[in-house]
Amino acid sequence: MNTKKTLNEHWRLQDFDPGAGEHARAFAVDYDDSAWLPAQVPGDVHNSLLADGRIPDPFYSTNVEQVQWVEEREWWYRTVFDHHPGSDQPDPRDYLMFYGLDTFATIYLNGECLGTHGNMFRLAGFEVTDRLREGSNVLAVRLDPVRQHIANRQQPEGQWGGYGIERVFVRKTQSQFSWDWAPRLVNAGIWRNVRVERFHTARIACPYVRTLHADTHSAAVMVQCDVQAWGDAAELAVSFSLKRSGKVFTTRVPISPAHDVQPDRFVPLGHHPTHFARGVLQLPEPALWWPHGYGEQALYDLDISLWRGDTRLDTFRDRVGLRTVQLDQSPDPAEIGTQFFTLIVNGVPIFAKGANWIPADLLNGRVNRARYAELLRLLVEANGNMLRVWGGGQYEQDDFYRLADDLGVMIWHDFMFACALYPDQDEQFTREVQIEAEYQVRRLRNRASVVLWVGNNENDWIEDQRHWQQPGRDFGGKHLYHQVLPEVVNRLDPSRPYWPSTPYGGNDHNSAESGDRHNWCAWHGQVQPRHFGDEPKRDWSPYGVSYRRYGDDKARFISEFGLHALPVFETLRRNVPETEHYFGSPGMLFRNKDNPKDKGNMLMQAHTGLPKDLLEYIDFSMICQAEGMQYAVEHYRRRKFHCSGTLIWQWNDCWPGLTWSLLDYYTFPKAAYFYVKRAFTPVIASFKDEPDGGVSLWLVNDTLVPVRETLTLTHGTFDSA
Repeated sequence: MNTKKTLNEHWRLQDFDPGAGEHARAFAVDYDDSAWLPAQVPGDVHNSLLADGRIPDPFYSTNVEQVQWVEEREWWYRTVFDHHPGSDQPDPRDYLMFYGLDTFATIYLNGECLGTHGNMFRLAGFEVTDRLREGSNVLAVRLDPVRQHIANRQQPEGQWGGYGIERVFVRKTQSQFSWDWAPRLVNAGIWRNVRVERFHTARIACPYVRTLHADTHSAAVMVQCDVQAWGDAAELAVSFSLKRSGKVFTTRVPISPAHDVQPDRFVPLGHHPTHFARGVLQLPEPALWWPHGYGEQALYDLDISLWRGDTRLDTFRDRVGLRTVQLDQSPDPAEIGTQFFTLIVNGVPIFAKGANWIPADLLNGRVNRARYAELLRLLVEANGNMLRVWGGGQYEQDDFYRLADDLGVMIWHDFMFACALYPDQDEQFTREVQIEAEYQVRRLRNRASVVLWVGNNENDWIEDQRHWQQPGRDFGGKHLYHQVLPEVVNRLDPSRPYWPSTPYGGNDHNSAESGDRHNWCAWHGQVQPRHFGDEPKRDWSPYGVSYRRYGDDKARFISEFGLHALPVFETLRRNVPETEHYFGSPGMLFRNKDNPKDKGNMLMQAHTGLPKDLLEYIDFSMICQAEGMQYAVEHYRRRKFHCSGTLIWQWNDCWPGLTWSLLDYYTFPKAAYFYVKRAFTPVIASFKDEPDGGVSLWLVNDTLVPVRETLTLTHGTFDSA
């Protein structure tokens, strides 16, 4: 039976001048690393330094500026592990697997260089069958400074992109280079698990579960996998089974050569032949997976086993949900010239209620299952059913998606490109992106919660605004979003729709007529409607940034909209020196990475007036955000399904800042969280201002059953009349 040994313990860490670690032979078996500091794996360099007292808390005051030296150093990890195969099974193969290296790494085993890696977003695997020693083994990893690898890189023509242009050449979390809600904090480290995996004769690769058909009466589920064999494959067979509530559905099929199946690039098995196995399971009266609020989040136990006769060689186990998903873009007969943008799950149109997800911490080593669980639990408790994993962040760890499956949280998943031109004229870069996408699509395609793949965040839209006189022109990255990524999704995951960008669709990539929209009229003062060839304009007046602008929006799906608000005072107290606890202090302004920094003042002028001190600033900013989000959500829900979704910018924070989040860094809810929770209630009543000065009452029902209620209306004035 194949085995997996985790190597996450006993790591040590040390920095060098770039190149000095190699010169000192820090990779050598006999190198003395006893003076090195303990390292957290999985984790990042900053967290290990913080735990050892080498750096101050980067989130307190302006300390983050004092730790920028970390990204300029060369960092070495070392560990010693024992290897005792202890097996007489035939044809063993051993593989060293790094599930997350951040980012430019060179790997050494027992003093020998195994190879290099340069992508935070995909696995690095090395065959080590003849390189592992019986007993003690020394493993070393060198992480180079990012800038060392991107010097003199050719930029795309007309390069644009905020927050550090160097980020576009690096396949790592883009927001680590700073954003308009976070400071620069470029991580390095071994951020996911490390394992030695041993296989005998053959192994299972690329398991895939696809629901071909599903309703309350029956489901047809295709289950397939590749089989990579280095021994005799003639007698190999694969069994597939799904189990739930004591019912087991199973089939067993022989493997066959699969000349059209690409080898698994992520586990370098040399030229071992790739075979293929596929079965279809028929399930009567299946338990389906539904988004939160629409039904049960039913999951089945999946077992894929590889057999030689009665001997099990390898197995893959998971919990999977059965559901179908489509994206309805048919014409809307009620609003001529427009198209729906509605997700259909199990044949039922879904109104998406949720928010945008950014990385849960600037330091990857701090993110664990408990943190994911708290953030997703709070979404479900607020009646939400969707998170958009934003394209400037990262593909999250497995726990995030498994929790989303458990809770019924749909995941709109961007590929990791945001707000910049990307060098797709570089064949090596484009090839790396393709391999990354193939890895992530294979990794996540069995998650019921993932319902949509999207090519990038705002790149098509921003390009059109910057070159508005030349609509439709080519730009750096366009080949990725419109050719490379859709080809990968269509080939490896045809069960989900693909969308080229966000926002996208219509006559202007941020059109109201079709596709999805980012509504930044409120807060950023953008003027809509706009069409291709029109010069973009902004209205910086108090009304121009007011949340009242949401009431004019007739878009089909709102995938971003939001307003700033301070976090609770306790969060500020923990991170801002007491001498800076006043409205407009340097310490407070440091928490605000958006520009210009007085946008919140204009919003408050429109609704509350300006605050006179910090406590009023907290209250006024929170009430503006809260009222604004409720106003917007109620407006969009009244347009159901002419509008089919509201994803607020943003759900969470990665550091204690002044941002658009509904939950601050410590998951303390802002006032808007509670207003949104009420606005997301499955059945709501809301008032709408009518052009004639009157007010209309609207009832919206997101459940799948009729609702009959008695409403009592009371009219009053502030003078108690």
